Amino acid sequence: MTNSRMNPKVDEFLGKAKKWKEEYETLRNIVLDCELTEEFKWMHPCYTFEKKNIVLIHGFKEYCALLFHKGALLQDPHGILIQQTENVQGARQIRFTNVQEIVATESILKAYIHEAIEVEKAGLEVNFKKTEFIIPEELQNKFDEIPALKTAFEALTPGRQRAYLLHFSQPKQSKTRESRVEKCMQNILNGKGLKD
Repeated sequence: MTNSRMNPKVDEFLGKAKKWKEEYETLRNIVLDCELTEEFKWMHPCYTFEKKNIVLIHGFKEYCALLFHKGALLQDPHGILIQQTENVQGARQIRFTNVQEIVATESILKAYIHEAIEVEKAGLEVNFKKTEFIIPEELQNKFDEIPALKTAFEALTPGRQRAYLLHFSQPKQSKTRESRVEKCMQNILNGKGLKD
């Protein structure tokens, strides 16, 4: 591994890491050994092959993880790939709670990374299931009342629209759905997503 392949933004990210620092560095070295390009996307170290995302290193409270963007297409002979939530269709994670776990699985991780590169070389794509989201009545009422809200909502990216629709549809009670719509209206009008 040569230093010229290391991205200064990732160095900065690692320098600021308060948790998982040693784990991140170990994962970084393993991934860089696989001849990927180190980039910094979505505020995390991201590794690409011919400008296609292969893996991302990220951390949470309970674990850090190596996220495979098209993990659903990998064979997973060791049964270690985890689907983060039921709504995640393509990405899969391998989770770690300490450096020893990472070191113990280094050869397995490299095999998965190489398989992910082959998936990209083959041009394989995840078949995303189309999920139709129904506009909750409470949101439709606001659209009718405030046409600018509907215009702003339709200008959002499809992912942001889905996140809002999922958020608004979850509660069983109309009162709660209405409250969620009210709380998010200004963000929508400002062109922001649920998590922005």
